[in-house]
Amino acid sequence: MAYIGAQPRLGNFQACDAITTSATTTFNLLVGGTAIFPQSAQHCLVSLNGVLQAPISSYTISGSTIIFAAALTTDDSIDFITILGDTLDLGTPSDSTVTTAKLNTALLTGATDIGAAIADADLFLVDDGAGGTLRKTAASRIKTYVGGGITMADAWRTTANATFSSSGYITANWERADSDSYGGIGTGMSESSGVFTFPATGIYLVQAHLSMLLDGTRTYMGGNIEVTVNNSSYSAATELYNRGDDGHYVSVYLSFILDVSNTSNIKVKLRFEGNGSCDVLGNTNSSKTGMNFIRLGDT
Repeated sequence: MAYIGAQPRLGNFQACDAITTSATTTFNLLVGGTAIFPQSAQHCLVSLNGVLQAPISSYTISGSTIIFAAALTTDDSIDFITILGDTLDLGTPSDSTVTTAKLNTALLTGATDIGAAIADADLFLVDDGAGGTLRKTAASRIKTYVGGGITMADAWRTTANATFSSSGYITANWERADSDSYGGIGTGMSESSGVFTFPATGIYLVQAHLSMLLDGTRTYMGGNIEVTVNNSSYSAATELYNRGDDGHYVSVYLSFILDVSNTSNIKVKLRFEGNGSCDVLGNTNSSKTGMNFIRLGDT
């Protein structure tokens, strides 16, 4: 094939003729007695006294000569000079010829903005397990992983009245709400004798409500959300009181935001507080006395 101008030259590994050293810095480069013109110092492998030399800092190339940074002596030995040949500008690669292995790791610069809100179908590149393998994933998957909202919500209630002559824990007749199109989210709470255990660590909103019917004259009645952090001793995290006379209905509502960092040690239960006879109301069809649990986020 004919070329206009100089024809491109391909790489050609050539060993230079032996060079006898002398007290100078400059030596001619010959191959088979003919001058050779390396493209640059970086295109040469030069060994001096058994040590491979660094291009530019240890030597430079000028035409068909090599120029060392410091003058040699007759005791020095140029072991070899290998010419790597000329490089060929590849130009623009043909379609589908550049494989993944040929790509530079700094190829993705993020210089172009997406220009719109992120959509579920948008694709992201992620390092698969920090193993250096890039894979694509949809924004919808990232949203699921990060969490698109509340991941757990649960409601419990008592199914029958509990009569108290003084303060005490509400330990019996608990059930998960199961009527009026109740809708919980995720794995809910577990309950045993009025003690509630959380399904996972996290920050929880704990709510409680007590409906009460007074059986006699009282000075106060109400309730506590009580918490243990050691699965043993409990203390009131929040408490609220009301008052009334015989035959009156009264109610209290309590709430507390709880950091559940350990599901084995941190638990809650509901306690009635009052002085005198009182019925804490329960019903299997509607929540008169009960507790709600909503996981707000990670601990």
